[in-house]
Amino acid sequence: MRLAALVLTLALPAAAAMRGLPPSVHDALARAGVPDSAAAVVVEPAESGAPVVALRADAPVNPASVMKLLTSYAALELLGPAFTFKTDVLLSGELSADGVLDGDLVIRGGGDPKLTYERVWQLMHALRSRGLREVKGDIVIDRSYFTAPAYDPGRFDNEPKRGYNVGPDAFLVNFQAVQFTFAPEGDTVRVTAEPDLPSVEIATRVKVVKEPCGWWRRNLQYDVQQNGMLALVSFSGTMPSECDEKTFTLAVLDAAAYTEAVLRWTWSEAGGVLRGKVRAGKAPDDARLFYRDESEPLENLVRDMNKFSNNVMARQIYLALSAQRPGEPASEAASEAILRDWLKSKSIDAPGLVIDNGSGLSRETRITAGTLAALLRSAWASPYMPELASSLPLFGTDGTLKLRPASGAAGHAHLKGGTLNGVQSLAGYVIDVKGRRWIAVMIVNHGNANAAQPALDALVEWVHEGAPR
Repeated sequence: MRLAALVLTLALPAAAAMRGLPPSVHDALARAGVPDSAAAVVVEPAESGAPVVALRADAPVNPASVMKLLTSYAALELLGPAFTFKTDVLLSGELSADGVLDGDLVIRGGGDPKLTYERVWQLMHALRSRGLREVKGDIVIDRSYFTAPAYDPGRFDNEPKRGYNVGPDAFLVNFQAVQFTFAPEGDTVRVTAEPDLPSVEIATRVKVVKEPCGWWRRNLQYDVQQNGMLALVSFSGTMPSECDEKTFTLAVLDAAAYTEAVLRWTWSEAGGVLRGKVRAGKAPDDARLFYRDESEPLENLVRDMNKFSNNVMARQIYLALSAQRPGEPASEAASEAILRDWLKSKSIDAPGLVIDNGSGLSRETRITAGTLAALLRSAWASPYMPELASSLPLFGTDGTLKLRPASGAAGHAHLKGGTLNGVQSLAGYVIDVKGRRWIAVMIVNHGNANAAQPALDALVEWVHEGAPR
């Protein structure tokens, strides 16, 4: 009995120590000037078992884009991986045998988060192949699938033209964005746009300087001036000579002007004629379905959203949770209520949860590391675990985690990362050297958090090496 008591006494401090941070993680935080108290961490077996690390697990913290895990898992379970978004084209008027529509062409958006320029081009050609040649009336855009509250694209960081700040839209065309490519040529930089819309003009005074590439945009400035349907985009500053081609995405036109520019251009390219204008409106009751365009299945969309941390797609998918209610348009409040009820049905406790827009691009969003760990544990037992896990970036291999430093853990962890000013986060699944799966969550909220990425990487490496065992 005395020997057993001694063994137990010696074991208790070791077990308690394992609830703190591994030394490699603690040291990396110290080098970044971040105290352990600024981190929230959970490491536990994926299938069953108590946490081996649990630091501030119940503290509500800002998770940045790791919040997409909640949106992803809920969408896969509530909508199903085969769910598709539908964009309907309706005719309001008579279509003659020679392809002339004496009336309006109505496009009813269905919240598709990936209605790219290429797909709009295909849609327009599909209309032509079905016999439509000329629209004598207007093209009417019905966005009633989503509610339309006032949205300020500059609210988050006073950068209203950045692509990630585009708001949700029931008829979201090409993420409402233009991707600019910067190609050094001698002492100057050639700038091109995709899509190359006639209503977008580029002026560039960017010079090449002899420097390592590094953070290539640090000395690049831009200015966007919209005048009705036209936008002048001016670039100035410098670009390092050691850079290859680089891209930068901006929302240079508001939603209405951008949508009209893309529709007019693609319709004319398809050989179509529009006599009227492009305007917002509601589909008339007597309008009849002419063509339906379906998105890729949700499992593919979630993968694109998570691999590249697409905030605009996340907002759209989050709203889709409530879009299926009959008779009511989707809204953030309705989606939040549905998601909270779903969490309760999964017996996942979520103290201090603030969901906001479902993307994590928010200063108000809050969740605990313990809730994220419970979410990942629940997902591991879900029939949709393969879809969720494979949607996450593979550590050191692809997506937003492709450029992680080479390590033994590269290719052995599916993780969602997140970054905001003052926030660095990582959560997902890690496989250790003996093939066991672990849940790892680490979130740092601190003024120096963005220097703490090596500490998060150190946690992944520690788990992979089998230290939790």
